[in-house]
Amino acid sequence: MACLFVVGSIVYFSGAALYIFAGKHVREARILKSVTRVNQLKDLAQLLDEEISPLAVTISGEVASENPMKCEIANLRGVIAEETVEKIYLKNEDFTIRQKEKCNCVNHNKTCNVAWTLHSEFISSIPKEVPWYLDDGTDRVYVVGARFATDFVLPVRRSKFDELGQTLVGETSYHIQDIKILGLKRIERVLPVGTLLTVVGEASKDDDGTIRIQQPPKGPFYVSCKMIDEHIADFEGSARLCKYISMGLTTIGASLIAKNAIGSRG
Repeated sequence: MACLFVVGSIVYFSGAALYIFAGKHVREARILKSVTRVNQLKDLAQLLDEEISPLAVTISGEVASENPMKCEIANLRGVIAEETVEKIYLKNEDFTIRQKEKCNCVNHNKTCNVAWTLHSEFISSIPKEVPWYLDDGTDRVYVVGARFATDFVLPVRRSKFDELGQTLVGETSYHIQDIKILGLKRIERVLPVGTLLTVVGEASKDDDGTIRIQQPPKGPFYVSCKMIDEHIADFEGSARLCKYISMGLTTIGASLIAKNAIGSRG
């Protein structure tokens, strides 16, 4: 019966935790609904003059830059790029080493089976970014700190393999281990010019009239290919699902606890 009480308690409190999680999603949806929507970027300058700056807004437009970078692997013009380099190599399995140790033959390579497995090893990751803005044809708004925003991804991914053709042989007192380096895999992720994005954040105007949108000290900061209504729908749908599951778990948990109490009295 004690086991029944423990299981019931775990199920019940799991349901309660899920209900709290659902409430968090409801609050996120409510916050996004309260953000000022700017349909045309030209209206944002006037809005910032009339309202107290900075202001929480949502805007949409195409990615643009006065000096976009040339992305070599993707062969695109972009504003944010990240190049990751991995070493690709073959390495013999551990069981092969054990077979060599057990084998009494003079030449292991001629008599023992060698199985190679493909491995990769991270070498470096280099992010690059140039000043960029959103443009909807009516005005432009510079975006600052997009890489740290919620839901931000670099939408284009291209890779290139540079073959090295090198073989390294390392020897220890226990066994001979062969590592065959195949080459370097370079992966480039890019935010290309012309990508349609929606940004939710804090808008402000500099003394020279330049308008920026960035992460607020408190509040939402999204840079995404999704529209704000899609984010709201995702939060509300997730909250509903969590509440339904929570109700089921708390009901089952309470039933198990009650059953344990009745059984203890009997």
